[in-house]
Amino acid sequence: MLVLALDTSSAAVAVAVVDIDVDNVVDVAGRAVSENLSTRAIETRGHGEMLSPTIAACLAEAGRTVRDVGAIVAGLGPGPFTGLRVGLVTAGALADALGVPVYGACSHDGLAHASDGDLLVATDARRKEVYWSHYRDGALVTGPDVAKPADVPTDGIAAMTGGGARLYADVLGLPLLAVDHAEPARLVARAVDRITDGAPSETLVPLYLRRPDAVPPASMKAVSP
Repeated sequence: MLVLALDTSSAAVAVAVVDIDVDNVVDVAGRAVSENLSTRAIETRGHGEMLSPTIAACLAEAGRTVRDVGAIVAGLGPGPFTGLRVGLVTAGALADALGVPVYGACSHDGLAHASDGDLLVATDARRKEVYWSHYRDGALVTGPDVAKPADVPTDGIAAMTGGGARLYADVLGLPLLAVDHAEPARLVARAVDRITDGAPSETLVPLYLRRPDAVPPASMKAVSP
């Protein structure tokens, strides 16, 4: 089965096309993900403009078309409101148009899946804050949450990864791994049990972790006729 995976929780638009062998489920770490046919991650603030062309380019590179897609996996965040919403709306609309199921996974899983030991995943939350999660051997221990870098607990953690970790490396003070953005193929590995079991399509609920910057005014000005 061909699975399209996407994540727009960070400054990057990340897309992967993965072929799943539903008849040959192997082990938990790489379970049923037989081949990652194409992956692209593009640094951009224009998620709305870049996501569709990146999906098209990924499918073309894999030698497939959108009609070959049998399921979609989307990163749920945490992430800033606008970029994250672009990915989830696109995933939901595309799944509906194709008549295929869509599944969600925490975007931090795409940075931590199959990691060894204790790992801090920290992504940029802007406002001089990070979204953070603590993983142990690829499994979530604590989080996701949002905090100032100096307030993120790091005791017992061996390394860190993510764009927020890189941005605040001097404050967090842990050895830094090279991955800045969620890898969509890893999100497929998180969702593979649901995909191979034929689980029903899910409602994609974003992990914003805080209210959006834009708020309605406290009072409306009277307009003269």
